[in-house]
Amino acid sequence: MMTAAISITGTELTGWLASLLWPLIRIGAMFAALPIFSARSVPVRIRVLLAFFIAWILLPVIPKPPVVDLISAQALLISVYQVLIGVAMGFILQMVFSAFVIAGQSIAMAMGLGFASIIDPQNGVQVPVVSQAFLIMVTLVFLALNGHLLLIEVLADSFQRLPVGPVVISQDGLWQLVTWGSNMFLGGMLVALPAVAALLLVNLAFGVASRAAPQLNIFAVGFPVMILVGLAFIILTLPSITDHLSRMMLEAINLINKVV
Repeated sequence: MMTAAISITGTELTGWLASLLWPLIRIGAMFAALPIFSARSVPVRIRVLLAFFIAWILLPVIPKPPVVDLISAQALLISVYQVLIGVAMGFILQMVFSAFVIAGQSIAMAMGLGFASIIDPQNGVQVPVVSQAFLIMVTLVFLALNGHLLLIEVLADSFQRLPVGPVVISQDGLWQLVTWGSNMFLGGMLVALPAVAALLLVNLAFGVASRAAPQLNIFAVGFPVMILVGLAFIILTLPSITDHLSRMMLEAINLINKVV
């Protein structure tokens, strides 16, 4: 009984490798800058396996990349472009989470808890305890709203809008990416505004009280009151976190669609 031999040409093998390699580079670069997945607590092997798994799932819907020699200057240029695109997409979503870190820092400074800092496991830097609490809550809300599934859809869309090839983000898209950084501070202040405004009124009240009764020890009385008022307003504004996160995520996704 004779069996037919399977012959694979070098061009076919190069096309198969390129169709998986370059999407894997873009997805891996996005995971390197993406919140939650870029945390130091997530092992690099898990990130690589997850990027490979998503690239393998999206392979049927990704346009075929150009057939070029994988060991050439053009292939290196395409790989660099995929890294830039992936990092830009992850950086946009990272700014959404950074807005809540800024909100927590503003509230902590107004409460007098700016000195109470812990290590942020995601970025490896010291942040106030309030910022870390906001970051944990935002992460849980993001996962509860199926944000991770939305990321896969955004990735699939990016390959349709900006296919693999010697194409990079336009100068106008990069400028939009830079200017959108102001939305990070705007979103953070909108989240922190109720608590910061209430703490400002408490400070004004204690200022009037200290002028009316100079013998009152403001530091002994004011510090516990500021903490209690700050915690109370944080609890009262917790339901609005979902609305702020949804709004900023929609704005971020719209920006990604414009950039790519």
